[in-house]
Amino acid sequence: MTQVRSMRADARRNYERLLAAATEAFAEHGEGASLDDIAKRAGVGSGTLYRHFPTRQALLEAAYVDRIEAIAARAEEIARELPPGEALVEWLNELSAGMIQVRGLKALLRSAVTDGSSDVVTACGNSVRGAAARLVEAAQREGTLRQDVEPVEILRLAHGVATASELADGEGKYIRRYLSLLTEGLRPGPGE
Repeated sequence: MTQVRSMRADARRNYERLLAAATEAFAEHGEGASLDDIAKRAGVGSGTLYRHFPTRQALLEAAYVDRIEAIAARAEEIARELPPGEALVEWLNELSAGMIQVRGLKALLRSAVTDGSSDVVTACGNSVRGAAARLVEAAQREGTLRQDVEPVEILRLAHGVATASELADGEGKYIRRYLSLLTEGLRPGPGE
């Protein structure tokens, strides 16, 4: 946000209009919303859009940074309220539901579930990865999660659960069921 404050007033207005238009367009059309349409909605040219947001990913992140930060912060709140294993499952439920409810969010979080070999993992991705790591480590210490499970694997599985639930009904009604089926396989077996 420091960058936004240091902009000229007209550039800051353009930036804010672009963000508002992008959030609206992504809500209507998902991550594939037309960038030209976003620029038109904001009342600026495509060049202005690309000066502020050189990639679609950068625009998605800027549009959803507050939402992603809230999801990551929610992990901490849930961890204070529930035992570690339950906290992990509850957070995964909220994360998966968010991916369905907020069009474009699943695409943005896709960067958090990559192998990390590219620079596509953004600040938003790092925030969610950090939250997942803390919950995974706590559940492993508690003994309710297999020791060989990596945080990025949990995020990939949540992404898959959101996709499966979206395919089933488009609304996320099956998220809890799919998470229950999934977490049974993530629990340590006898002697682990």
